[in-house]
Amino acid sequence: MNNIVTAGRKPGSPHDSARGSPEPPLDSFHALVNSINDILGPCNGIDSAGVDVEELKSVMCAFEGPDEEWQKYSFADYGRAYTRNLVDRGNGKSNLLILVWTPGKASPIHDHANAHCVMRILKGSLTETIYGWPCERADGPTDCATSPANRTEHTCSAQPEQLEPHALCVKRSTCYERGEVTYMSDRLGLHRIQNASTEEMAVSLHLYTPPNAAKHGCHIFDQQTGKKSKVQQCHFYSELGVKVE
Repeated sequence: MNNIVTAGRKPGSPHDSARGSPEPPLDSFHALVNSINDILGPCNGIDSAGVDVEELKSVMCAFEGPDEEWQKYSFADYGRAYTRNLVDRGNGKSNLLILVWTPGKASPIHDHANAHCVMRILKGSLTETIYGWPCERADGPTDCATSPANRTEHTCSAQPEQLEPHALCVKRSTCYERGEVTYMSDRLGLHRIQNASTEEMAVSLHLYTPPNAAKHGCHIFDQQTGKKSKVQQCHFYSELGVKVE
């Protein structure tokens, strides 16, 4: 390899590498990534049951860095409703993603594969609509059990005759603006995220712990019938700032 000496600079000593150079300070965004990993612990650290959601929401709320710090991860594609860009794999028990939302597009209605999801809006605004599970009816929601043995925390305890096709019940719809943070899990229901703007891209930061959807897939739901279909989520549009070919 050729040695390159920048004009006006004194060539480095052969002993410089032995002394080592101090690492540059982290910017605010990558300090946030480190803070999340500190909360989650090492590879043998906490699992889903031990997650302190409020602590994770707090550190994501506190982030105040400029857009330039996360833009290297924000790959967009107008041919898709949104892109899923991997920022960090954490301790092996989480995925941190940046999603870039095409104007006017939305996700399918989906579950979270028995995982916690914390979302912060980095740019623009996004509307979250939360739906009841297929066994929950507006005219008389049935009681539902949860089972940690299943990949989704929600297990319908309704009888088969109660699960005839019907529209999913809307629980609430909320518009989140830049800087706001929210939380979602299967215990709260199903949801859909939409970029209601017809002109502006929206960008959001998502923490999934554990990364069950990426490993095992999740379910999407038909709004009119409640019918579910399993989909895989193992592919990212980019990984660690590099577009996946």
